[in-house]
Amino acid sequence: MGKAAASARVIDEWSRRVEAEYRSTAIAANMALWLVQIGASPDLVRAALRIAREELGHATLSHAVHVAACRAAGVEPVATGLERDSLQLVRHASEPLEHDVARACLEVFCLGETVAVRLFKELRQACDVPAARRALDRVLRDEVGHRDFGWELLAWLFEHPLGRQLRVLVVRELPALVRHLRSQYAGQDDATLPRQDARWGLMAPARYGQILRISFEKDYVPRFARLGVDARPAWP
Repeated sequence: MGKAAASARVIDEWSRRVEAEYRSTAIAANMALWLVQIGASPDLVRAALRIAREELGHATLSHAVHVAACRAAGVEPVATGLERDSLQLVRHASEPLEHDVARACLEVFCLGETVAVRLFKELRQACDVPAARRALDRVLRDEVGHRDFGWELLAWLFEHPLGRQLRVLVVRELPALVRHLRSQYAGQDDATLPRQDARWGLMAPARYGQILRISFEKDYVPRFARLGVDARPAWP
């Protein structure tokens, strides 16, 4: 196959993934603390802590890919900083903590990690650069567990003494969260991608929106339905 050249797009994308994985590490650790504070099942607490550890592993692997891409392009890796406010979950002090747990569970794990499984599966299809393939293989394997954690936690929350309130909150906020996800991919209509970039684990921007739509129909709708929530109005 030969050695794959690394474009500026590849370098930027893997730098972004390092940041995203570090952010996910912090969010999972924050969720573990919140679960302790609301007296959640020890299994859920342990799962959140495991996710934080796995996300840190993803960040390490992603950084190795970023460095490899920089070397392939003959440039020096540049460290970037993260906004500290992005490394924590938002707390609404006027509401019970359970409300914020439900919001984070819904946005980060039920929505974000569920579509991530399909996205990473697609990203690895044409990826054959060893460092990138190792990273994507590991991430995809772990993301399945992160997705399942979200749905297990949401089911637990619906059985909580505040479960009726939390169900109302989820139904109320689901459409806005889906719109936000769709807006992240809006305007990304480029359906082409250089073969060299695909070898590094990238995909055409237009595929993101297409995969989100598939995930909504095949993942979100049936999974919410099993919990008694009709998600279909969230995508008019």
